[in-house]
Amino acid sequence: MSDDESAKEKTSTFLVTAADEDSAVLKDVEDGQVHTLSSNPGVAVDDAVEGTVSPDPPLNVSWGLVEIDRRWELSIEVSEETPTTWAREIAADQPVGELTRKERAGTGELHVVTVPEEATEGAVEDVVEDREATLSRAARLGVARVEIRSEPGVVVVRYMP
Repeated sequence: MSDDESAKEKTSTFLVTAADEDSAVLKDVEDGQVHTLSSNPGVAVDDAVEGTVSPDPPLNVSWGLVEIDRRWELSIEVSEETPTTWAREIAADQPVGELTRKERAGTGELHVVTVPEEATEGAVEDVVEDREATLSRAARLGVARVEIRSEPGVVVVRYMP
């Protein structure tokens, strides 16, 4: 990347991956680029931000969040509820190890994953532990909540408003 390219404003959706009183780190959920902010404009870890960052002169090594169009908190929860009948039907029609993505009515997505029955709990833990990837996907979709439902052999990740 040339100095001219790195010195430009960038508008995108970002996941806040680190934050303290003095600074924050934003990850662009579209291209994965990381932007270290020279100050914290009031964001917290696991926030999603639609906005514009601009490099801080003269060195352009840190960034400022110069515009916030939208900011929202993201969360992940493991539900005690089992997958819906519809999700179980999708899982029944796909081989183990497959993922089916379906748009939700309104906003969001459902991901139906078939796994070996004995690996169900581990698959749920993998989704929860890969917090950055899961929340980046939620931010990209513009939703606030990730709910994980499961039963032996089926894991459903629900990205919801």
